[in-house]
Amino acid sequence: MIARGLHLHFEPTSGIAGDMTVAALVDAGVPIAVVKGAIEAMGVRGLRVAFGRRKRGALVGRSFDVTWPGQPRAEHQDDHAHADAHTHAHAHASARDHRHPAKPHADDHRDYAEVKRLLKRARLDIDARALAADIFARIAEVEAELHGTRVDRVAFHEVGAYDSIADVVGVAAAIAHLAPVSIGSLPPVVGTGVVRTAHGPVPVPAPATAALLTGGEIPIVPEGEGELTTPTGAAILAAVVDRFGPLPPMRPRAIGYGAGTRELADRPNVLRVTLGELVGAEDAPAAPEVVLVEANVDDMSPQLVGPLYDALFAAGAVDVWSAPILMKKGRPAIQLSALTPPAALPAVERAFFVHSTTLGLRRRALERVVLARSFATVATPYGKVRVKLGALDGEILGAQPEFGDCQRLATRAQVPAREVLAAAAAAARALLPRRPRRSRA
Repeated sequence: MIARGLHLHFEPTSGIAGDMTVAALVDAGVPIAVVKGAIEAMGVRGLRVAFGRRKRGALVGRSFDVTWPGQPRAEHQDDHAHADAHTHAHAHASARDHRHPAKPHADDHRDYAEVKRLLKRARLDIDARALAADIFARIAEVEAELHGTRVDRVAFHEVGAYDSIADVVGVAAAIAHLAPVSIGSLPPVVGTGVVRTAHGPVPVPAPATAALLTGGEIPIVPEGEGELTTPTGAAILAAVVDRFGPLPPMRPRAIGYGAGTRELADRPNVLRVTLGELVGAEDAPAAPEVVLVEANVDDMSPQLVGPLYDALFAAGAVDVWSAPILMKKGRPAIQLSALTPPAALPAVERAFFVHSTTLGLRRRALERVVLARSFATVATPYGKVRVKLGALDGEILGAQPEFGDCQRLATRAQVPAREVLAAAAAAARALLPRRPRRSRA
């Protein structure tokens, strides 16, 4: 059984939906009984769920299937990349219901007020109940705003009445069972193009999805054909993810794949989740886009370069450097350069003008690829030293001691700094993954 208290990371490179999330978490080790028990506790008559296996592209993942009385034929799920809840205001029908009309059923829809009552009386784990309530509330508030109705009157129609309860409660129960110490995610792939609805074509991401991913620190990736991230998937990410970015340095303990209902032409339609033990304290993710700001100066004392560095870093630059150059007529000069996130650009430019003699600046937008980073602490005979770890897809590729710590300890112990650095580097190697030895021919 998978341990609790690990880091949980979503990788929605084919988007994310509620059913895929439940399936991936179970595939990673959450007991099926945890999910089924929570859904049964909701007391929705006739609602049944089952797990299976499904191949999408070259990958095989787990499926999460929901059935209910009066269910329309299964082909309705093929219209979307994922089977998921599409919520709409009480007066409107969902897109899937519009294309596949079914005979009305006594339980064809439940408004948000009734869903809240079901949650309140269900015998759920307290954390699962709170998370499910949060996800439902996010969806209902967005739909109420979009359709101009009261929140409690937002209805989960037909398919959504059952799927949304199964998906949201299943996800909440699975995450509450795992009790992750932190949750991260890659930026979700939302899809492209338009999706057909009862109200006509709408752009992808659909209005509810777009609203759920707006207003926070959620980056999105507009790739893939059609709708890949659904409103329920977006609400799950908005409710649970602490930080968006690559997998941090970690020791993976379990991986799960949740398969969607449709084959995609350009990628396997699966959601991957990774559970692992974090190595060190996660560092803030580096900005993927930066601006290079440069100036050439030939009338500035080199003594002023140090204070300029300090001012640029204080203004928000992520890196600063300088190099000697020759300008026209062989005049010696200094090229000053800084990398800055776009948000800090005005402050960095002001620091250049205030703390150097330049009369102008060059700037150029750059994209960069960076490793996920964290900080760990290792013990040496001279004291503790912080180590910066770099990881790709969660695998630690490098562990570099902080030289400032080594220098401080060397001064205190009255030994050369290289001795402390060597001791810290040896201790840091224990943080790297063990690689199999190559056999000699």
